[in-house]
This record gives sequence, structure tokens and C-alpha cells, in this order.
Amino acid sequence: MAEPEALQVALTIAGSDSGGGAGIQADLKTFQRFGVYGASAITLVTAQNTLGVRGVQLLPPEFVAQQIGVVTEDFEVSAAKTGALGSVEIIEAVTAAVEAHAFANLVVDPVMISKHGDPLLAPEAGDALKTHLLPRATLVTPNLHEAAALLGRAVGNEAEMRDAARAVCDLGAGAALVKGGHLPGGDAVDVLYDGSEFVRLAAPRIDTPHTHGTGCTYSAAITALLARGETLVDAVRHAKDFISRAIASAPGLGHGQGPVDHWA
Repeated sequence: MAEPEALQVALTIAGSDSGGGAGIQADLKTFQRFGVYGASAITLVTAQNTLGVRGVQLLPPEFVAQQIGVVTEDFEVSAAKTGALGSVEIIEAVTAAVEAHAFANLVVDPVMISKHGDPLLAPEAGDALKTHLLPRATLVTPNLHEAAALLGRAVGNEAEMRDAARAVCDLGAGAALVKGGHLPGGDAVDVLYDGSEFVRLAAPRIDTPHTHGTGCTYSAAITALLARGETLVDAVRHAKDFISRAIASAPGLGHGQGPVDHWA
């Protein structure tokens, strides 16, 4: 009889969404969907629902680092991801923890604003993200707005997405996935650059307001698949298929931009 597949552990280092559609909550649901055990280190707490963010409280940086430390001293973490980090001090604390624990796979989702336009990263923290954390990343997953903020220039078409993906890797990241969901057109196109080659990922665009947490869910799926041993390109391809299904089957909860289907 074949030995059962070992249960892999993934760690999310991100903010809490009280509405359950994004952040830590979305990440843990997605890890579970892919058969990966999820652990967490919470960086900030939000009071939000599908209509918007009402409040944000940052956790002390040393406590964020302590959460990462106690998880890694007890579990063998196969992959980790970051989401909303909030401040320069938290970014520095997370970077130090990442260096100390040498994660085999680190996915950095450079969350800067919520789906409703509310800031989740202090303006002065962008440089810290680029300087400290991006060079430690296996993969960085910016949307168009985040790519533009990281690079200081507009990213508004596929050619610029390719240039942006390469530029993010020039900042030290191992690979970059620039997500083009905000571009007009028939397909939702993302561009992956793995440091040497480009991969174009396209899926039919779905006309729905229920896209809250797509970035978190997409990057969490990639993290879970990396934890299970998939190659980077395969992990991104499979995660792209999953997020497309998750958007298509969104449950329509709430009175605003509802969450996607984390069990798609």
C-alpha cells in the first residue's frame, strides 16, 4: 500500500478581514481547499465588510515577529506568503523573521489598498517593501496599481505588464506575476516572468461585482501549491484556473463587493 501524502504546512503573514473575504481568513480557507495545513501571523486587524473598511489597527512589530517565530519553531513550513503589512516597522520585522527562518518558498502579495480603495500600507512603507522584502521573495504578485506604485510608472497594457514583471525581478525577486484583471478587454490576462521566460495566462473575464479577496485568494492558492511541491509555473497556472472558478461561482454574500468562492 502506498504511503499517504504528508500534510504540508503553509504560513500566511497578513491582516485580518472581519468580513472573511480577504486577508488571513481568505488565505486559511484557500490553504484548506488545497489540502494544506494553514498557520498564521496577523499583522493588522481591520473592521470591514463587503461595503468597505471602517477601521485598521496595526499590531506591534515585535508581536508579529513572535507569531512567526513560534510557528516556525513547532512546524516545518513548506511555503509562506505575506499580505497586508501596514508599516515600515512591520515590514522590517517580517523581513528579519523571513531571513531567520529561510522559507523555501515565499510569495509576497504587495497589498497596498483594499478592494474598496482604503489604504492598508503606509505611503512611506513602499520603499521598505522594495528594499527589504522583495529581494527575499520567490514570487511577487502585484496587480496593476501595485506594480505602478512599486515601480513609479504607469502599467496599463500587456507590454507594460511584461516590462513591469521584469523590473520587479530586477529589484531582487525570483519571479513576478503581474495581474491584469483591471485591464479592459475580453480576457483577464496575467503575465508571469520567472527570471528568464514570460508566461501569458488568460481566462475569460467574468462580469461580477463579487471580487473581494481575489488577490489574497490567488496568492494563497499559489502558496499552497508550492507547499505541495508543484513547480512555480504549474502552481501559477493551476491557481489561475482556480481563481477564475472562484470568481465565477461567487456566493453573492453581503450588500457590496462580495467574496469569491474559496471552495470552487
